[in-house]
Amino acid sequence: MTRIEDYAYPSGLHLLTRWQTGDADAKQEMANVFDAAIAGDFDENFAILAPADEVHATASVHMLALAVLHDLYGTESWDYYNTDPYRYVRANLAVSRLLGMKKFYMTWALYAFTCEPLGQKMMYPDKFPPGSDPDVTLINRENWHLLDTPDFTTGVPKAIDDILRVTQKLTGVPPLLQISAPYSLAADIYGQEPLLADVVNDPENVNALLDHLGYKVLGPWMDHHMETFPDGWIELSDASGSPFFIGPENCKNMSIRSIRHMLRDKPYADRVFDNNYRGDFVSEVKKKGRASRRKAPEGANADRGNLLELTEAKVSVNPVFIMRLEADKIDISFYEEQAIARNIPLTSGIGSPQIDRNSIEDLDETKAQIGDEARSFVAAIKRVCEAIDLPDDNHVGAPWPSHVYFEDVNGQSQFELVEIIMDEVYNCPLIEMGAQKLSA
Repeated sequence: MTRIEDYAYPSGLHLLTRWQTGDADAKQEMANVFDAAIAGDFDENFAILAPADEVHATASVHMLALAVLHDLYGTESWDYYNTDPYRYVRANLAVSRLLGMKKFYMTWALYAFTCEPLGQKMMYPDKFPPGSDPDVTLINRENWHLLDTPDFTTGVPKAIDDILRVTQKLTGVPPLLQISAPYSLAADIYGQEPLLADVVNDPENVNALLDHLGYKVLGPWMDHHMETFPDGWIELSDASGSPFFIGPENCKNMSIRSIRHMLRDKPYADRVFDNNYRGDFVSEVKKKGRASRRKAPEGANADRGNLLELTEAKVSVNPVFIMRLEADKIDISFYEEQAIARNIPLTSGIGSPQIDRNSIEDLDETKAQIGDEARSFVAAIKRVCEAIDLPDDNHVGAPWPSHVYFEDVNGQSQFELVEIIMDEVYNCPLIEMGAQKLSA
């Protein structure tokens, strides 16, 4: 009998490593594991939440689970995401356990899943997640105002509801709906380049489009979710609306503004958050001019007024936790300070390029660098946990990503690097729960 407990960290990660190399014995062992997982043999284990006094890791693993199921059973993308919620959820939970994750975070191809119900033409590769067809956009300047509310009881919205029901049944974690924020949805169905052109030349059109998407699509979808799951949460994702892509001012005045506008008068607004704005470093990039010639010494604490202003805007659409993503490029100490000052938890992301085995030029050098980074992230997270007011469960039963967050783990991830990061998580001393109250 195959038991998931026999693959406790790091044994499961080592199995994934051997499977990735094409080892035939490892593939058979993986088949045994996933046969058992899909049959429901691990359901009792999936109900065990992470310990509250530990720094833990979460990961978006749906791409890795697809790669595994395609290799073992020939499961293709459309079938994987749309047809069997129990197989989908159990495969994702099993992969999380093999990676050594004690806290679950259920995800899917959210950008594709948000625009597909609207009628956007999609692409479903055999073993990769779906995406919108960039050559065939759904709307344009002349017709976007005709876009209406889709049916949330069929197709993709129903598939998401089914995944969430099963996830809650198996783990007890409240349902978390993940959909695009207005700007990213617009980018997928209007086109990235036309939208960027309007950001520069016709910002009023952009804001009107974003508000229409909030009023006709995303707002009703959120209403449906909270009516279906009264204990639910909603995660909006807005990578295309990030400072890195459209600049910090446009991020604040378009992307973030549209979310705040959409959430006005929503009774569940405090259960909605957007945590993936990328590229905080651009807020500190100085415009070219005479002053830019006087470069501050490396490591100096330069004027961070713009960064603080951007952080304030981001917190306005995510008051739940402070997120530091790999693409932000700002030292973790800034986010630690902000988390403590605002009395909210800290999450630090590991970007998918950091652990992509096809992007690594010098593995030994990368191992040393990522080990140092992970050590600093874990230490900062522990300090925040001990300095702020936390619930007794340290949010381990919350559905959002927390502590160390792998932004994407897939079939091309370098599992040796994942293990180095996870070693830091597992080796971290226990959190002194309540320490902040004792020292107050």
